[in-house]
Order: sequence, then C-alpha cells, then structure tokens
Amino acid sequence: MTDVSKNEYASDESPTTDVHRVGPTLPVLSDIATGAVQSPTPTVERFVNHFLRELNFGQGVLLSRSTINDQYIALAKTVRKYMMADWLDTGAKRREGGTKTVGYLSAEYLLGRQLSNALLATDLQDIAAEALRECGIDIADLRAQEIEPGLGNGGLGRLAACFIDSLATMDVPCIGYGIRYEYGIFRQTFEDNRQVEVPDSWLSLGSPWEFPHPERQVRVDFGGRTEQYTDDQGRERSRWIPGWNVLGIPYHQMVPGFRNHTVNTLRLWSAKATQAFDLQIFNSGDYAEAVRSQTFAENISKVLYPEDSTPQGKELRLQQQYFFVACSLHDFIENTLPQDFDLHHLPERIVFQLNDTHPVIAIPELMRILVDIKGFDWDDAWDITRQCFAYTCHTLLPEALEVWSVELMGKLLPRHLEIIYRINKNFLEEVAEAFPGDEMRTRRMSIISEHPERSVRMAYLATIGSSKVNGVAELHSQLLRDKVLPDFSAYWPDKFTNVTNGVTPRRFVFLANRKLSDLVTDAIGDGWVTDLEQFKKLEPFADDPNFRQQFAQVKQANKERLYNLLKARDGLDLPRDAMLDVMVKRLHEYKRQSLKLLHIVSMYDGIISGRVSTESVVPRTFVFGAKAAPGYHIAKETIFLINSVAQTINADERVKNFMSVAFPANYNVTLAEKLIPAADLSEQISLAGKEASGTGNMKFALNGALTIGTDDGANVEIRELVGDDNFFLFGMDEPQVEELRAKGYDPESYYQSNENLRATIDLLASGHFTGGDRRLAAQFVDNLLTQDPFMALADYQSYLDAQARVDEAYRDSDAWTRMAILNVARTGFFSSDRSMRDYRERIWNV
Repeated sequence: MTDVSKNEYASDESPTTDVHRVGPTLPVLSDIATGAVQSPTPTVERFVNHFLRELNFGQGVLLSRSTINDQYIALAKTVRKYMMADWLDTGAKRREGGTKTVGYLSAEYLLGRQLSNALLATDLQDIAAEALRECGIDIADLRAQEIEPGLGNGGLGRLAACFIDSLATMDVPCIGYGIRYEYGIFRQTFEDNRQVEVPDSWLSLGSPWEFPHPERQVRVDFGGRTEQYTDDQGRERSRWIPGWNVLGIPYHQMVPGFRNHTVNTLRLWSAKATQAFDLQIFNSGDYAEAVRSQTFAENISKVLYPEDSTPQGKELRLQQQYFFVACSLHDFIENTLPQDFDLHHLPERIVFQLNDTHPVIAIPELMRILVDIKGFDWDDAWDITRQCFAYTCHTLLPEALEVWSVELMGKLLPRHLEIIYRINKNFLEEVAEAFPGDEMRTRRMSIISEHPERSVRMAYLATIGSSKVNGVAELHSQLLRDKVLPDFSAYWPDKFTNVTNGVTPRRFVFLANRKLSDLVTDAIGDGWVTDLEQFKKLEPFADDPNFRQQFAQVKQANKERLYNLLKARDGLDLPRDAMLDVMVKRLHEYKRQSLKLLHIVSMYDGIISGRVSTESVVPRTFVFGAKAAPGYHIAKETIFLINSVAQTINADERVKNFMSVAFPANYNVTLAEKLIPAADLSEQISLAGKEASGTGNMKFALNGALTIGTDDGANVEIRELVGDDNFFLFGMDEPQVEELRAKGYDPESYYQSNENLRATIDLLASGHFTGGDRRLAAQFVDNLLTQDPFMALADYQSYLDAQARVDEAYRDSDAWTRMAILNVARTGFFSSDRSMRDYRERIWNV
C-alpha cells in the first residue's frame, strides 16, 4: 500500500513521484453537455486524487482528521462525478432527440443504499476499493456508513426503484417523479416486544446523491374557490382562485444504467412555504407564529404516509398527492419540453405511468392545465389527457382502492372536483348510450360514489382517464378484470392488460449475492446481468455433483454472513445448522403472519408435549421481518405476539436444538440483501386472491430458496415455471376461497374439529408466551376464532401438511440443493428488465 499519510493534500502541482499527480482532471461540465468531452478513463491514481480533492475541498478536512462520514461523503461525491458526464449527456440527447419519455409517478421509491449500486453501474468497484486502500481506508466501512433512505413502505416503492433501474439499463428515457420525504417510513424498534415507531432521520448526516435545484421551484395552489368568466373568444371558462400555496423544490438523483453510459433522473419534490418567515411577527416576540407558514408547508413532505385515521391526516395525504403530481406535470411541460412545443402533440413526448392510485389526481390536473391555462377546448384536452396516462393497479383489496370525500376534495381542490364532475358526466352519458336502460350499471361505474358518503373513486377515475390499465401478475390481472373492475373491462376489453412484476438482477442477485453471482458467471458467463433469461443455461448444472456442492457452499457462506450480521446488529445468536425459514413482508392480515405463527407454536407444542418425536424434527430457524402501519392495531398485536413467542421459545432448553425464532427490527432493503440470499425456505402464504403479485417471492427464488405458498399473485407463475416438484403448494385456490365465503365461513368450526389446531390456539390463549397474562393474547386469539377474515384456520392443516413435505425434502440435502438450483435456473423471467419490455410493448409504445 502506498503511504499517503505524509502527503494527503490533493494538488495539481504535486511532484511527479507523488501518488496524487494525475493526468487530465474531470472535464468542464459545460463541454460535456454538448457530448464533445467524455470523462477520462478511471484509474486508481486518478480516483485517489479525486477522492482527496473531495475530502479537502468538499468536506474541508485532511485525510488524517476526517471522520468515516467525511470519507463516505467524499467517496460518494467522487463516484457521482464519474456519472455526471453521462447524466448531462443523456439529458442533452433526450432533449435534442425529441424522444418519448416515461414519467413514472410514484409516491414511493424504496431505493436502498446507493453507493454499491453506483460503483457497480460505473464498473468502479475494484478501482474504488484499491484507491481507498492506498489511503488506508477499508471501503466496507464506508459502505456501512450509508443511511438507507426509507422513501417507501414495501413492495410498491421497491418495485418503482427496480423499474427506474431497468429503464436506465435499457436506455429508455425516463424521469421518476416522487416526494422527498424528510422522514421516510418510520424506523422500527421493539420495547417490551411491542413495535415502537421512531422517525427515520435519513438526512441527518447529509445525502451526497442528490442535487437541489431551487431555481426550478414550482408553486402549488390549494383551497380557495372557482369563478366563471368569459374569455377573449367569448367562451365560458372557469378559473381557480386559490386560498393558499406552497413551493415545490426539486431534488435530483442520478439513476445509472448498467455500464451503458445512460444516466436517467429521479426528481423528488420537497415542500417549502412561499413566505416562510414573518420578520414583523418575529420582532414582536411571537417566534412560533413567525414561522407557522413554514411549518405548515413543510408538513406536506415531512413524512411518508402520515397516519390518516384523523381528518387532518386524510387532508395531509391528499395534499401530498396533489403536491407532487402538480410539481411533476408543471416540470415536464414548462421545463423539459421545448418552449415552443405544441401541446396537441404531448402524447408523442410523454406517457405518465400512475403507480397505483396515489398519483391519479394528475389526470384532472393535466385537464386543468390544458383547459384553464393553455386555453384548449375540453374535447381536445380530454383526448390528449387520456393518451398521456396509463394506470397500474397494485391491489385487490377494496379498502386499498383510494377514495376521497367530495367534501375534502372540494375544500382542498375545488377546481379539480369540478373537472372530475364533468369527466364523470360525459363518461356516464357514454355508458348510458352503450347500455340503454341499465341504470344500475351507470351507478356502478360512476366516479362519484354516494355511499357511505359522497366520494371520488380514484381507481375509477384512473381507469377512465388512462389509455391502459394493467395488473401485476397473471392471476391479479384476471381478478382485476373479473372482480374489481368488471364493468370497465366489459366496456373496454382492450384497455386491460397484464405486466407481471420483476426485480432488478443487478441489486438482488449481483450485489446481494456475490458468491452466487461468481458461481453462475463461471458456469454460463456474465450476460445474465442484463438478460436474466440466460439463467436457463444453469438447468443442466443441477445434475452436476460438483456444481451442487459449490452451490450448497455458497448458501452456507451466505448464512454465516447473515448470522454474523444479526449478532452484531441485533444481538441475535442463531444456530448455524438449521433450515432458515423466512417470512419478510409488510405486516398485514391478508399476508397471514398469523398462520406462520400458528405453525411455529404447533411445532413447539408438539416437541414439549411429546406428541412429536424429536428424532423426526428437522431443526429450523424462523426469521420474520415486518412493519405494521402505526394505526393498524391488530397487526401491531401480531408483532407483539410473534416477539413474545420468540422470547419464550429461544429461552426454552427443551427445544434449543430444534427451533429458534428471530424478529430483527427495522427490516429494510439493506437487511434484505443479506437475508434473502441466506434463506432456505420462502414463506409466501397469503390467502389466495388477495396478493396482487409480490416481488419478495421472486427475489427468494432467484437466490435459491424454495417456496411454500398458495396459488396467489406471482406464486402461480413461479410454480408454473419451476414445476410442482420444486414448489410446496398448499391451501385453497381463489374459487375455493370465494365458495367458502359464500357458504359462510365459521373459523371456530376448524378449531373444534382439529385437535392440533385446538392445542396450538389454547397454548397461545393460556398466557404461556405472555408471562401468564391471558389478556395479552386474547385479542389475537379472539380475532382468529370469531372473524379470521383471511381464513388462516381454514388453510392451517393444509399448511402443516406442506411443511411436513418441506421437512422430508430438506432431509436429503443434495436433492434439496438440486431443487434450489432449478428454482434459480427457471425464474429468470422475473427480471424487471422483462417487465419494462412488456410495458414498452403493451402500454407505452416507447
């Protein structure tokens, strides 16, 4: 290692023997924008020089005086510089080429740590690691310093992040639009086994990956009233007289493609008051009132998904949604398009993809821009608008299809409510003409719901105002047509399509599972990184004993890595020789963590009661990862009970050699990247017909975990691809669920008729896991016995039977490894690159 401690100040005037003397520095960026200049070829020497310059002149410290955070910031900004030329060049080419752009509108982007991804995309991993070694720094320490921005809640936000990664890798013009939440999804801790929500201060040490551009701020109006007037051409018009407004400040992040010199943009909006500070009030001594407008405005981008059980929370959520789409549409129309662009051709230049119902208010906002501001006739504006939007529905749960009360919409966005009324009136006239005399159909299809209160159904508005509507798995898309939006699919059969979700192989295989990546690359080459279907070439290797042995060694090494992490991170000391059985996902009743808990308690009860011979037990370590929404009481009670069961089981000497339970707090992308590659068994056990797709199921399968699951969401496609022999199917399918519900589901009848189930629930109810206090488990047990809305008890026995098949398969470790290899080999379909190709061909025409 070169000793730089005596000469750590970066300078162009260093002597020729100095390690910091380099050739050309990074080019002038104004030249890069023309495409005339490219960044110099990176070398270790140049990287050291750029890193020390950032440390000296960016952070203002010498290497010997720098903190780990100084070093991390300097490293991030150094890597950022190597992407800058490509970012500016990509933007220039997009503007000059007049190509159609994808405007991805999403309330969530769960990005994960950015440093490793940026190093991978720019092919700088080895150079950066060696350069830091020259400076006496271990790059692993700097990777660990990065704070993950929790700007998403789960699968929806992670999907958005995967999609923009794929679009950049495929060189598809895209701008991701969203909100720069000051505090993202809460940081989860546990106190007395209960979830406690702590603010996620992801900006506390700085965010080196973003660029604020206050000069491109956008004013966003709210409230007030509308008025009628006659324009210069004698036409009757409406205009909005707002009551108050805020400013949207854009923060840009670069989205690099994989080693292709394409860098797209993620543009996140932060709210700021138009008049943040009143000096006169301040001087009068009322300091809080002097900054009241600032506090009020900044609440809009303060927190991801504010608790909405109060009227104030509901209003804040609608403010958030309108705020970011208003900023985004204005940004594209006024700042991205050429100044003289004819908006009649807008569909040729943009398609806005609505990632669920959160951004749907963008449809009336574009109508307002075209009609009220640009002076378009209504019919022309509506024709343009419908071509500019496409809608992805991510749910089958009625409560997840957003509705807003007419009262709230009228208070906050009065002009938009008028536009929605007119859209609805015109649409219902079309429906009445197509189905004369069918009054009930007209009522069913109305955007405006009359019960239980007069409300705006955003999914209906999205369907009417979009050129395409898609589900996110084959089963989900079918149920979307048949059950959720049947009248609309009958009216517009060609509008509905399917695009099955996918995950980026760069982050969730290459970065997360480097040992497997190296093994696969040695076997089939590295083309799979951008063409995951090449995983099919691995199938013959499943019958190669040497490859199976190497694959098993990779899995064990990943387990060791996870166990070491959990011991350091959470103080968890897990056994090394057990099956790793993993269930990580948002805590929701339909995902049925309750069913997993029943299985664990049943196994525990079987061992301590002597009902099950310990000779037949396959040792397991059960790992949960889940957050419950702060206001979701029964979900939080489930977390409490899982932790209580884990505490009891882990302290019971009778079962220490056979089972353990871990629930590390604050599951996020960073932990997922360590946990998923280590898993043996993937739990995908939602009630059939309730999970739209899932992407965790794909990540586990691609990393060599076998799936136990229902025929739900993308499980259906996973099972079809990997084969029934390599998938542990259980439970009712969707028609059987509906049949049971129609007959009248009685959960207690399953409790009475199944001795194992009864013993399991009785043990939970007895207080055995809650220090003898029966009351602490009572709500969970009562909910199962009297309601069980997602039929965990109905599927219980089938689930246990499937788990017995899992045990049998796992006993033959070599056969299990073969099944795992086949799962990897046959699931290349689940790449987000393939998803993006499907969107391009079926929806966007990009």
